[in-house]
Amino acid sequence: MATRHVASAGRVFKNPFLEALTKTHIAIPLTLFWSAGIITLWYSIAKLGVAWWMAAVFFLLGAFFFTLVEYLMHRYLYHIPGTTEGKRKFQYTIHGVHHDHPRDKSRLALPPVLSIVLALLFISLYRLIMGDLGFAFGGGFLFGYSTYLAAHYAIHMYKPPKNFLSVIWKHHNLHHYVGDDGAFGVSSPFWDHVFGTMPADPKRKAAAKENLL
Repeated sequence: MATRHVASAGRVFKNPFLEALTKTHIAIPLTLFWSAGIITLWYSIAKLGVAWWMAAVFFLLGAFFFTLVEYLMHRYLYHIPGTTEGKRKFQYTIHGVHHDHPRDKSRLALPPVLSIVLALLFISLYRLIMGDLGFAFGGGFLFGYSTYLAAHYAIHMYKPPKNFLSVIWKHHNLHHYVGDDGAFGVSSPFWDHVFGTMPADPKRKAAAKENLL
């Protein structure tokens, strides 16, 4: 079921300080995490002595792995079923407000404080699992996160380009304006195809109905 859309900006917290923490200018996380991704890749090569080709491979793997984490978080966390009042409040706070106000540019990315905490946790986890290669992998993960943020911002704030990138505009618009129980991938529809959450294209449905007449 598609969610409603309200033109005015929504409010999450009554407290003005907490409310301010829910917003950010898109340039801040993009600068932070694109830079962090590149610096982490450089660090793994220049300071840890990881071979450049190995670092590059793990950097790309990290960026690809982010697309899976993005999909899983969007599907299972951001759209957690509102079976209790607490869950409904949690879901609205972290994501529902975006569905009600999809063109509120101040809420098209997680606040930097929360993003930095999560980034440090992920990098620490990858370092623990992979050793020195975890920095290159984590750098790719952060670079993938920034690229996702850029794509998400562009989808909501600009018209789709007249090239192959228009696919991700169309895919995310299906999620917002047709039904939010599918099309969970933002930077790519790949995982929706893999896990069977690809929604039916409304134009295809209309065409199929016409063919049955």
